[in-house]
Amino acid sequence: MSQQERILSGMRPTGSLHIGHYHGALKNWVRLQDEFRCFYFVADWHALTTHYEDPSVMGASVWDMLVDWFGAGLDPNRSTVFIQSRVPEHAELFLLLAMSAPLGWLERVPTYKDQIEKLKDKDLSTYGFLGYPLMQAADILIYRARYVPVGEDQVPHIEMTREIARRFNHLYGREPGFEDKALAATKKLGGKAAKRFAELRTRWQQEGDAAAIEAGRALLASASIPREDRERLAGYLEGTSRAILVEPAARLTETPKLPGLDGNKMSKSYGNAVLMREEPKALTDKVRKMTTDPARVKRTDPGEPERCPVWQLHKVYSNEDTKVWVQQGCRSAGIGCLECKQPVIDAMLAEQVPWRERAQPYLDRPQLLREIVDDGCARARQVAEETMRDVREAMGLGYR
Repeated sequence: MSQQERILSGMRPTGSLHIGHYHGALKNWVRLQDEFRCFYFVADWHALTTHYEDPSVMGASVWDMLVDWFGAGLDPNRSTVFIQSRVPEHAELFLLLAMSAPLGWLERVPTYKDQIEKLKDKDLSTYGFLGYPLMQAADILIYRARYVPVGEDQVPHIEMTREIARRFNHLYGREPGFEDKALAATKKLGGKAAKRFAELRTRWQQEGDAAAIEAGRALLASASIPREDRERLAGYLEGTSRAILVEPAARLTETPKLPGLDGNKMSKSYGNAVLMREEPKALTDKVRKMTTDPARVKRTDPGEPERCPVWQLHKVYSNEDTKVWVQQGCRSAGIGCLECKQPVIDAMLAEQVPWRERAQPYLDRPQLLREIVDDGCARARQVAEETMRDVREAMGLGYR
């Protein structure tokens, strides 16, 4: 697939994952494999921005997490799976983008102050933490990803990444005779495609037709032209300079917030999580002890599903008939809390069977996991090196 159809996403290494990770991200990652050329990475450098004093976040945590990725259904033949620190071009692009990134852009990222507030026990007055949104931008831009799957809370990061790309293209994409070179590149599209491209460019620049610019990008994505001409035409289409870096778009995804066993946000650090490969008996025992509606002190007390964390699990795991049964039974005290939990337990156990089956080969042969990641890192580097050649050249670093 072309560079216009790339997806990029990553996750900090936290060891074995819980079901919130699956329904919040991995489920969507697996689905996207059928539509895009996907790049998924272990963000081990990002882990150091908040846990630089604790190397235990690495090592086994990385491999345990990757087992769960493949157990969830990520296919190394359809997705490029790699580790951030093994593609050093990420760090080089981060460094070069830092030369022109305004300090104020980093300080205004909403999660910057939010994380400082939440992690008061850590010293986050470091350059690494301040710069992590820029590193995140480099992670995306180095693969010229068109889309980044995120929840609404991450949209500001994507907007900043777009601004970084736009600023870079403005500073370094200006070249003598740009318009003449773009017109020459248009002719390489072929008569019919060139005419279509001109029409789409006019509709976007004169009428602001969003569908036109998407169609123009798709046209360029399928065109058999040199990379330099594709970059020029991408900028010419949008009315900017040569588009050396691609401005990504946020691809909003539904991220159901699964409650933990105590009703709070699910997190291993809170000790309230159900793991993706939980032992069946442990899973059953955990859910049976899960917090319910505090108003139901006795079995005969009526309850309210909206107050009960278990109801949030029913929204994810149960069909409509079961949901109606829960609502009626809870409010009338016709069913007890253990009865209410059983359909969720059954659905969770069934969900985990294929995860276990797909994960087992990697547990039996750890070397297989290493080989797949080595291959993914090599493939990722090929793409990253291509981008960096263009970036170095544009910044005057391509001299010999």
